[in-house]
Amino acid sequence: MASQTSVTGDALNARPVARPGELLEAVPGLIVTQHSGEGKANQYFLRGYNLDHGTDMAIWVDDVPVNMRTHAHGQGYADLNWLMPETVNRLDIRKGPYYADEGDFASAGDLHIGLIDSVPKAMASITAGSFGYLRFFGMDSRKVDDGNLLIAVERGTYDGPWITSDDMQKVNSLIRYTRGTATDGLSITGMAYANQWTSTDQVPQRAIDSGEIDRFGSVDPTDGGKTNRFALSARIAGTDDTGSWKANAYAVKSQLDLFNNFTYFLTNPVLGDQFHQHDDRVMLGGSASRTLTGSFAGLPMETTFGVQTRYDDIALALTDTWQRSFLANVRSDKVGEGSVGVYAQNTVRWTDWLRTTVGMRGDFYQANVFSIYNSANSGNVSAGIGSPKFTMTLGPFSKTEFFVGAGYGMHSNDARGATTTEDPGDPSTRLASSPLLVRTKGVETGVRTRVVPGLDSSLSVFLLDQDSEIVFSGDAGDTEASLPSRRYGFELTNHYRPLSWIDIDADLAMTHARFVGYDSAQAAIYASLAGYPQAQIGNAPGSYIPNAPAMIASAGITLGEKTGWFGTLRWRYLGSTPLTEDNAFRSIASSIFNGRIGYRTADGWRIQLDVLNLFNAQANQISYAYGSLIKTDSLYNLCYPVQTAPAAVCQTGVMDTVLHPIEPLTFRVTVAGTF
Repeated sequence: MASQTSVTGDALNARPVARPGELLEAVPGLIVTQHSGEGKANQYFLRGYNLDHGTDMAIWVDDVPVNMRTHAHGQGYADLNWLMPETVNRLDIRKGPYYADEGDFASAGDLHIGLIDSVPKAMASITAGSFGYLRFFGMDSRKVDDGNLLIAVERGTYDGPWITSDDMQKVNSLIRYTRGTATDGLSITGMAYANQWTSTDQVPQRAIDSGEIDRFGSVDPTDGGKTNRFALSARIAGTDDTGSWKANAYAVKSQLDLFNNFTYFLTNPVLGDQFHQHDDRVMLGGSASRTLTGSFAGLPMETTFGVQTRYDDIALALTDTWQRSFLANVRSDKVGEGSVGVYAQNTVRWTDWLRTTVGMRGDFYQANVFSIYNSANSGNVSAGIGSPKFTMTLGPFSKTEFFVGAGYGMHSNDARGATTTEDPGDPSTRLASSPLLVRTKGVETGVRTRVVPGLDSSLSVFLLDQDSEIVFSGDAGDTEASLPSRRYGFELTNHYRPLSWIDIDADLAMTHARFVGYDSAQAAIYASLAGYPQAQIGNAPGSYIPNAPAMIASAGITLGEKTGWFGTLRWRYLGSTPLTEDNAFRSIASSIFNGRIGYRTADGWRIQLDVLNLFNAQANQISYAYGSLIKTDSLYNLCYPVQTAPAAVCQTGVMDTVLHPIEPLTFRVTVAGTF
């Protein structure tokens, strides 16, 4: 497909980034942000999706899934803060639900991060920078029998520009043994990671405008969290006279404790609305596939059969807290969720200029939910879904290829939402259960050309439908439902290397994203909050998808050879997005430049200066719009201690934009050497 590409580890590490997850911005049309401290998963924007922390974008590292099902904070939660950029070998990118070997979360795209096996020399680096940033990294490999043993370690601290220091404390390690090659060999990888931090979450615009808090201040300075992750995985692959085969297995133990306060004093006017989300899980899984090469009626043919399985044993809890101290239980659950996926795909090269791939995938999920405080929300649920796939490649004609893709995909919903029947905060309120699996459908056509020497250009036009945007709200412990949705648009990518020491890229993605249908009740709520006259409520639009980006653009230039002076300048743009279904609130577009300059010696030493937010733009990492309440709001005095305002108004609060600002102009200096 025109939207399918790969990026080397060297190219990824040439990008100046503030945090590991931002390496994924090498994916054309993808924006990566952060809104709640340096240990929480990033926010991702791609193809008209606010993917939250990973829903509908599958991420894998060394064939181990990163996305978490039935997670305490959000479905598909994909934390990459444990990734050490220096250990990345390559990033493989595919978009759309067109590939039979991809299932859950892969509707918008799937990203596979491969790790290096060895380094020629031991290396170490130290980075120091603005706002208390400090990072130590070391890596070495040794020959052991017929293989390589790689060890990497990392230690990092960061305070950030916030009035309340982030006080991030991160430790990280990797040990990896490999023999042979990726197609004929094996690898065993172990990882260990721990992080803790205080976070300045999104804050209301009105509090900044009034001078109540600084732009980098907070309403609740006790938000934050801690997390850890321990993983062990193994891969083996081989080739023979009839084709190839591969298999892998993994075990991941992870834990997250997250404290957030998004509505401030709306629910609890005295102690505030902070809540604690706890996720403790063991994830076990594996896969195996067999590829047969041969011919059909004299035509070259390749057929792959595969199976993938995974089981998550999860302990989840949601509690109300004050300054991280327990106040009350909202819900607590034990969840066991397992799945098996089988697939087959067949590729035939009909002529030198025509190739087709037809695939079929089947997924079956089963989950058991035991709700400790509300037995009515316990239950067993299962679901299966089939997904046909098709791609076709025409060409090359004069170094130009044409592509067509179509397919069905899916993503899983939080298992708790599929068994919930009562509101955890108010058992008298009945809730409709959500489906465990949600259908997605996509189609895409594109062209890639290398007609101009050194220039690789591609254009993709896509359409993606989703049966429902139902999600489980980890903040409230219940299900949020919405209408089906449709997204269509195009992506234009260009990579130009006119000389060995010049590398230029430029990407543009435009998407039209809307709910399909009209939810008059939901529209009326948003219209009234936005101040529409009552007579206009019935006409208020309600089809906009909050945080769905219509335009994403990026460009960069990298200069330099393997030794001597080098430099990079990168720009990324996130267009204005609707923040509410009626489009009454919109985010402000952001335009950010990052730069790097440095010098490399022939014996492996390097010094570099990274400048982040080069022009000190006062932009936002992310914005939302919803009702909240702070003690200086006039509504606060009308609701507490004696309620004189209507009950519905007191429950809704003040509708306002809430935001998390991008860090200001930031400098980081790195000194690295090999030994």
